[in-house]
Amino acid sequence: MDEFMQQPLQIDATRKIIHIDMDAFYASIEMRDHPQWRNQAFVIAKDPRKTGGHGVVATANYIARKAGIHSAMAAQKALELAPKAVFKTPDFTLYRQVSAQIHAIFHEYTDKIEPIAFDEAYLDVTENKLNIASAVQLAHQLQSEIFTKTHLTCSTGISYNKFLAKLASDYRKPVGVTIIQPGDVHSFLMKLPIEKFRGVGKKTVPKMHDLGIVSGQELFDLSESKLMQHFGKLGYILYRRVRGIDDRPVEYRRDRKSIGKERTYNQLLISDAEITAQLKMLAGLVADALKQQQRHGKTVVLKVRYQDFTTITKRATQTEFVENSEEAIYFVANQVREELQADGQKIRLLGITMTNLAPLMFENITLPLFH
Repeated sequence: MDEFMQQPLQIDATRKIIHIDMDAFYASIEMRDHPQWRNQAFVIAKDPRKTGGHGVVATANYIARKAGIHSAMAAQKALELAPKAVFKTPDFTLYRQVSAQIHAIFHEYTDKIEPIAFDEAYLDVTENKLNIASAVQLAHQLQSEIFTKTHLTCSTGISYNKFLAKLASDYRKPVGVTIIQPGDVHSFLMKLPIEKFRGVGKKTVPKMHDLGIVSGQELFDLSESKLMQHFGKLGYILYRRVRGIDDRPVEYRRDRKSIGKERTYNQLLISDAEITAQLKMLAGLVADALKQQQRHGKTVVLKVRYQDFTTITKRATQTEFVENSEEAIYFVANQVREELQADGQKIRLLGITMTNLAPLMFENITLPLFH
């Protein structure tokens, strides 16, 4: 960890970053389209009364949240908290389409956009397409345009780094606009509950409390060495965050042309069962990586290196995006393998790569031409 100590503390307050968080996004879309649900507890989850108590809450409207319902809660628990709540199975195709519409609005202001999920993103507006100097004015304008075009509300946080902008957007919801100026950072963070610091999860909170850290003030009072002794790299990060330092850029150049995984085998593969098992494993790893990068693709590339070091790559392009699942990616990759007609040759390397990528929010939509 010595390399962490070598960097002097510096605050870069020159950037203007907006964090946009759609208010109860999935629930708000459904209530927009079904006004009869607006004035009652509404939960996006499979109805536990129809699933034998199974299911998890994706999100809930603010009426349901006042009853204690929150995302990742068991649907059965949500039903106990709000017995009269309306439960609706998520419609992710619809949510992606609305998310794409909102991101198109973002691009009217800046192309420096880091999507975090369907319902939130960081925007670097230090320089922007409208040449508006005030980030607060831009945030208000974004809120207004999003509402005009989608009839949905969002909360915005404005500051000079991502950590503070995210905290600001959470500070006043729904329909909030909060700015944290450099001069306000210390007083704001000292009162902040330790649970609100990004990176401090459920497993870390008890450790913090054992050290007497319940808010930003106690975190600020601890030395960097003490924090790193107890929390390692997280301690290094938190020492800087509580001082308003976060130099992470808005990562808008993350578009990758391909996402793949490969493995080299010291013990060569020869049986069909071995090859199938490894292909499925690789397909699962690629699916997970695609989900993490919020991408999907149309072209699956199979790479095979045989015992004599002959290496072959062959691809198959689908007309529609391949589902991000082990089964779907394996199915295409295995079809490619069967076309190689190399039965009996021992394999020392296998790889699966997905190319022809696009953000998950973009999909092929088949339009009915005839009724």
